[in-house]
Amino acid sequence: MSFDNLDTLYRQVIMDHYKNPRNRGTLSEDALTVDMNNPTCGDRIQIHLQVNDNIVEDAKFEGEGCSISLSSASMMTQAIKGKQVDDALKMSKIFSDMMLGKEVEENDIDLGDIEALQGVSKFPARIKCATLAWKAMEKGVGEEQ
Repeated sequence: MSFDNLDTLYRQVIMDHYKNPRNRGTLSEDALTVDMNNPTCGDRIQIHLQVNDNIVEDAKFEGEGCSISLSSASMMTQAIKGKQVDDALKMSKIFSDMMLGKEVEENDIDLGDIEALQGVSKFPARIKCATLAWKAMEKGVGEEQ
């Protein structure tokens, strides 16, 4: 597959998550809730996590923002559901390294749709948009531990 075709495919995946977000909504009152915003561009995300026995049983989000921040939140909630907290944090580290253009070590974690966001690393101003939901998740599970 050529680079142009891959770029087009990635854009389609991002727009699909933006127009048809997965896991949009809230959880029960006892769920962890973390609010974060990106004052640079106005993105606002609220992450809801249900964590039991060190497993992210459910994850949802609400918010307003650009296609990058909202599609990233959709992808993140989809990716961490059912994962152990340590694996969710490991995914977040891999994603952060990918956004910063760092070499991502060989790992046993499948990023799935999240890989579609790798092109964001070429646009430094948009990296905060892509990582906002991930930072909120890290904060939430960090408070849980």
